[in-house]
Amino acid sequence: QVQLVESGGGSVQAGGSLRLSCAASRVTYLPYCMGWFRQAPGKEREEIAHIRTGSGDTFYADSVKGRFTVSQNNAQKTLYLQMSNMKPEDSAMYYCAASFGWCGATVVASFFAYWGQGAQVTVSS
Repeated sequence: QVQLVESGGGSVQAGGSLRLSCAASRVTYLPYCMGWFRQAPGKEREEIAHIRTGSGDTFYADSVKGRFTVSQNNAQKTLYLQMSNMKPEDSAMYYCAASFGWCGATVVASFFAYWGQGAQVTVSS
C-alpha cells in the first residue's frame, strides 16, 4: 500500500513562492503517474498538475501554467510542486496523488488510488 506524505505548506504573500513535497513510501519506485490537486473551501477538488514519472512528461491546468512546476526525485521517491508568483486564489488544501496506471493529458481524481493527507497553503494579498 503506497503511502504519500506532503510537506512544505504554509502562508505566503501574493507574488511569493512555496515548494510542496510529497514523499512516497512502501514502494520501490515512484508510481507511474503522480499529480497535485487542490481544494478550497466550498469548491470542488481541482487537478492542477500531473507527471508521468517514467518519461517526465508534465501537464498543467491553465490556472497555474507558467507559475507552478511539478518535478520528481526518483532516488528520494519524492514529488515536488514549486509554486511561484502566487495569488490569493491559490489558497487551498493541496493534495498529492498517485496511480500505477498510465495517465493521459487530462486526468480525474478517481484515476488516482493513493492520496496524501493534504498541506494547507494560504496566500495573502
